Amino acid sequence: MATTSLVPFGWGDGGGGPTAEMIAAARRTASLEGSPAVELSTPRRFFEAAEAEYPEAPIWSGELYLEFHRGTYTSQARTKRGNRRSEHLLREAELWAATASIRSGADYPYAALERAWQTVLLQQFHDILPGSSIAWVHQEAERHFAEVARDLEALVATSVTALCGTGAHAASLNAGPYSLRGVPALGAAPTSILEAGSGTGAADAPATVTRTASGLLVLANALVSVTLDADGLVTSLRDLRADRELIPSGARGNRLLLHRDTPTQWDAWDIDAHYKRTSVPLDAAVSVEVVADTPAEACVRVTRVFGSSRFVEGITLAAGSTTLDLAFDVDWHERQKLLKIEFPFDVHAERAASEIQFGHVYRPTHANTSWDTARFETCAHRWVHVGEPGYGVAVANDSTYGHDIGRSTDAGGRATTTVRLSLLRAALFPDPEADQGGHAFRVAVRPGASIADAISEGYRLNLPLRTVTGVATDSIEPLLEVDNPAVVIEAVKLAEDRSGDLVVRIYEAHGSRARARVIRRF
Repeated sequence: MATTSLVPFGWGDGGGGPTAEMIAAARRTASLEGSPAVELSTPRRFFEAAEAEYPEAPIWSGELYLEFHRGTYTSQARTKRGNRRSEHLLREAELWAATASIRSGADYPYAALERAWQTVLLQQFHDILPGSSIAWVHQEAERHFAEVARDLEALVATSVTALCGTGAHAASLNAGPYSLRGVPALGAAPTSILEAGSGTGAADAPATVTRTASGLLVLANALVSVTLDADGLVTSLRDLRADRELIPSGARGNRLLLHRDTPTQWDAWDIDAHYKRTSVPLDAAVSVEVVADTPAEACVRVTRVFGSSRFVEGITLAAGSTTLDLAFDVDWHERQKLLKIEFPFDVHAERAASEIQFGHVYRPTHANTSWDTARFETCAHRWVHVGEPGYGVAVANDSTYGHDIGRSTDAGGRATTTVRLSLLRAALFPDPEADQGGHAFRVAVRPGASIADAISEGYRLNLPLRTVTGVATDSIEPLLEVDNPAVVIEAVKLAEDRSGDLVVRIYEAHGSRARARVIRRF
């Protein structure tokens, strides 16, 4: 019996359109003996035909995990960092431009913002952002991201000048959806507020760093205590409020792991499971030195060297903070290697939460089925969260997407949870110089965290406070407020039809039902 297959015109190799080879193949099989007849179609016609043929189709709940191309979460780290930074700069530029337009009557930069959006969206094409293009493409992407950053920074500066005027004051701007160190969400405050602290601030929990008789370094405030061994690895991460140790017995956190990375088929595209068979811990430190020991923060700098590569890490605990901040400066010259950072936690997590656009998904940490086993590398945006009833840990980042999270056991045989972030790769094809050179990463570990805390950590790391000087007014009143932290104000801009209408995008972030009021302050 002859059958006809509709192929939606516009579907192809994943990049938004069919290739010439695919179109030629479809035409050859329009009437080919022994083959179903293929007819090119539109997506609308395809889905209408499918719905008519199968009107009561089952519903799939959960993600459709692609068991392939896992390396695209990590390849070409500079391109991915440029994308992440551009997304957040666009948020800032739109917010302050809209605020300046409404508060002071400043012209809204419609054309400049549209150009920036078009550039960023173009570079999210499937072979650019995933890091699987030739070298020239990624060189161009980095150049365009730098231009976007320059243009958006100029827009922010113009908007802030329109709002605050010029003078002798300094202000801290918070483009994020949550109050940060006393600076209101979507607004600004004098920098003196930061010096005074807020809530459990510097006066309540000053930071200290001490060296024990055995040579260990201890960074602490009244909330968290962190112990580093002679190699700068975390042997203890203690939540003082909960009186709970997070590093499992016999384990060390904050370890850099170097794996052999030779995918079977697609070099820049794939990470194959056999990478786990070879692992070189980069534990030995060239130096471990205290670089800050003030009531405001304690900071230790660790330097490691492997081959021609150099890894410099800043480990910081701030006053009044429950979060351990890590900043990496990497000079990378490896080939066909995968660099991960590992955090073992004494938490019995049956599942992990990973941020996606406007929400998060849960994935099991076990490998009960073949599907679970295949999910050995997963994608997350700004944060992941692992927890057990009543207690959790958040790990946030400022430019990383690839993760793997699974169950482990400690020295006593108890179940624990290990979180790893994929930082760098070194594919040879199609760009033989992929990821060579300098990179910067920031990671934050927050013990005793809820999903809500994980969300706020993600925003804090990706939308840090911006300090501006030479302004006449050192505060900006937010245009909007929301009375429920589960409801996030994600975008504030003027309508693109140039009507002057204010567009506000909000979403429910905690994964629950929420009722909220968005309050207009103009």
